[in-house]
Amino acid sequence: MNPLSSAPATVLTSPPPAVDDRFAFATTLIQSNPWPIARHVAVIAEIGINHNGDVSIAKQLIRMAKDAGCDAVKFQKRTVSIVYTKEFLDSPRASPWGTTQRAQKEALEFGRAQYDQIDAYCRSIGIAWFASAWDVPSQEFLRSYDLAYNKIASPLLTHRELVEYVAQERKPTFISTGMSGYDQIDAAVEVFRRHDCPFVLMHCLSEYPAQEQALNLRCLVELRRRYGCPVGYSGHEVTMVPGVLAAMMGAVAVERHITLDRAMYGSDQAASLEKRGLEMLTSYVRTIPLVMGDGVKRVTPAEAANAKKLRYWGPGDRLGQVADHAVD
Repeated sequence: MNPLSSAPATVLTSPPPAVDDRFAFATTLIQSNPWPIARHVAVIAEIGINHNGDVSIAKQLIRMAKDAGCDAVKFQKRTVSIVYTKEFLDSPRASPWGTTQRAQKEALEFGRAQYDQIDAYCRSIGIAWFASAWDVPSQEFLRSYDLAYNKIASPLLTHRELVEYVAQERKPTFISTGMSGYDQIDAAVEVFRRHDCPFVLMHCLSEYPAQEQALNLRCLVELRRRYGCPVGYSGHEVTMVPGVLAAMMGAVAVERHITLDRAMYGSDQAASLEKRGLEMLTSYVRTIPLVMGDGVKRVTPAEAANAKKLRYWGPGDRLGQVADHAVD
């Protein structure tokens, strides 16, 4: 049984909701055929819990994302006692903060004081921030910051109450689709469309780190065809190359975990980009509109000058119209 809906899996052809201004990047294209390419791909730096419970590390990561040209940073918010059972929290786990799962999980969660600092810092340097809530009280908490976006993380896509709660806000939402099949994605999309909430579906492989041969980027094409909505890519691989390829294949948003050092403590560090990798990702993604052009074949002035130098044969031996001059 589908955890969100019993409706059969079908191609959803109903029109998407009107695009919110905050999602303008999703419909401002340099081309629509043979596939859409966004003029400005939103690059989201997922900090998640890679801050290790330290606001100073979080600020360093925010600054790194800003300097690399990212559009936003993203965190994760959980109510530990809701997301995990008491038995799990009391079970043993060695960490820098203690010997139980509870000690580790609680240490990685930011509260009001920390998020107030994050909010103020992001505003001061001019970068958006948002977070994926893992439970309804966490989403209520995030509402108080009037953030530009919401996020449904892959594990939460089948959480009926949370998906309904987020969609009711009608705030632009990134929906990750890892660890879910089409019947589950169908149901989540139905919820967002019923509430007229704008969304971008993010193709995702929920493995940490993900192997590149398993990424299946062609799913970007199928998600766009099936749901008639903007699509994006949330990656967990080691390199930045798939994110660039995803942008070329029509992803309007690319999200990657980031870290100061992959050797740091934490389960997400190994699947994250360090400073240089993040810089390369944003640089290459921003190059796409420059190199794509308009598809009109023309002879540039520099080409015309080179033709005069390199085509030594006379006019009578030339094929086609003379093209030794620039063509507008």
